[in-house]
Amino acid sequence: MNSNIQADFPQAILFDHDGTLVDTEPVWAAAKVELAAEFGGVWTAQDTLDCLGYSMKFTLDRLRERGVDLPDEQINERLVAKVREALAHQQVEFLPGIERFLTQVRDAQIPAAIVTNATTAVAQRTADAAPEGTFSVVIGNDETTHPKPNPQPYLLAAQRLGVDPSQCVAIEDSPSGVRSATDAGMKVIVVPGELEVPAGLGDVRLRHEELELSVFKALGR
Repeated sequence: MNSNIQADFPQAILFDHDGTLVDTEPVWAAAKVELAAEFGGVWTAQDTLDCLGYSMKFTLDRLRERGVDLPDEQINERLVAKVREALAHQQVEFLPGIERFLTQVRDAQIPAAIVTNATTAVAQRTADAAPEGTFSVVIGNDETTHPKPNPQPYLLAAQRLGVDPSQCVAIEDSPSGVRSATDAGMKVIVVPGELEVPAGLGDVRLRHEELELSVFKALGR
C-alpha cells in the first residue's frame, strides 16, 4: 500500500474518452475510410484496430500510407472536419452505466478530467454533455507533445486539477492508455474495449455498468 495515500482518496478521477465514456470510434473509422477513398486508397478494419489508443500522428502516418497525399496538418483538418460534421447530427450517447457513475462523481464533488489522444474539441463535446459540473479539465491531442502511451497526458491533467498523480484513479480501455496512466503513478481501473488489455496491466477490471465509487475508494486502502 502507498503510505502517502490520503483518507480522501481518490482526489481526482480521470477518464479516457473513446471506449470509456462514449463510442465515437465508428464515426472516426468511417471518416478515415472516406478520406482514404478520396485519394484512391482503402482504409480497413485492421487499420482502425492498429491505431486504437495511439497518437493522432500514428493515424495520420497510416492514412498517408493508405494514399492520403497531404501534410499532417491538412490530413488532420480534413479528418476532424468529417468527424465533427458527423457528430453534429448525433446526440452524445454515453456507454451503459457511465452517466449514472458520472452523476455519482459530480455529487461527491470529486474533480474529474477527460484524458484522450483524440481531439480536444470532440472530447469537450462529451464533457459538455455530462452532468453539469462533472469535468473541469479536458486534455486532448493538441494539449500534449507526447501522447499515450507516454504518461504526459495524465500528468498534465493531474497538474491542471491541482492533485498529486498518486492520489488519482484513471479509467481506461486500451493497453496504451493503461500504460500511460500507470506510468504517471495512478491507480487504473480497466473497462472492456476493442483491444484486450494484457493481464497484469491495471489494478481492477470492471464492466462499465459496475463502476462504483466504493471500488475507487478501496484502491486507496
